[in-house]
Amino acid sequence: MTLSGRVAFVTGASQGIGRACAVKLASAGATVALAARNREKLDEVAREILAAGGKAEVFELDVAQEEQIKSAFKSAMGQLGKIDILVNNAGITRDQLVMRMKRADWDAVLNTNLTSAYLCIQQVVGSMLKQRWGRIINITSVFGQMGQAGQANYASSKAGLIGLTMAIAREVGSRSITCNAVAPGFIETAMTSALSDEFRQNALKNIPLGRLGTVDDVANSVAFLASDEAAYITGHVLSVNGGMLMG
Repeated sequence: MTLSGRVAFVTGASQGIGRACAVKLASAGATVALAARNREKLDEVAREILAAGGKAEVFELDVAQEEQIKSAFKSAMGQLGKIDILVNNAGITRDQLVMRMKRADWDAVLNTNLTSAYLCIQQVVGSMLKQRWGRIINITSVFGQMGQAGQANYASSKAGLIGLTMAIAREVGSRSITCNAVAPGFIETAMTSALSDEFRQNALKNIPLGRLGTVDDVANSVAFLASDEAAYITGHVLSVNGGMLMG
C-alpha cells in the first residue's frame, strides 16, 4: 500500500489521532500538510516526519475561523501543488448535561467539529473533481452512532459528520472521489487520559477486545481508506472501537 506522489491535508495534526494519521500517511509516501492551532507542536510533528525520511509542511490553522481555513488551503495548494487526501480530524469537547449546556458551548463544538469539515471539503473538492481522484476522510466517533450523556453537542456534531460523509460520497463518486468516515471508540489520547479509573474500567467491560484503542489503530484505518486499495469503498463508516458497538 503506497501513497507515493499523493498530498494529504490533515486538520488537528498537532497531537493525538491527527498526529498519528499524519505520521502514518507520510510513512506510506504522502507529502503531508500539517494543520492545527499550535505551531510549536506542529513543528515537532514535521521534524518527526522529516527525520524518518518523509515530507511535511506546517500550516497554522484554527478550523473555527472560516477565513483561516481559506487562507491555509490556498497556501497549501500554492506550496504543494495539489491536495489529494483530506482528513477532517480537528475536534473539541465542551461536555455538559443538555439542561445546563450554554449556547456558546453548543456553537463552539458544532463549528469546530462539523462546520469546519464542510468548509474544508469545499476548499479541495473542485481540484479533486478536475483531477478525477480524491479521498475525503472524516473522523467521527462511536458517540455519533450511539449517543453519550453529557455530550449532546459532541454527539450531534459527530452524527452530522456521518450524514455529511454520505452526502458528499453521493455528490462526487462519479469522478473517482471517495468520502468515508472513521468512527473511533475509546482511544488512548490526551482527551481520554483525564477519565477516571472507574469510568475506564466500566468502559472496558463493554469492549469485547478488552482494551482501549490506540491512535495507530485509527491511523492505520485512515491510511487504508486513503489508498487505492479502498477505491471501491465510499459513504462508509469504518468503526474502530474494539467491538464496543456492532451492526
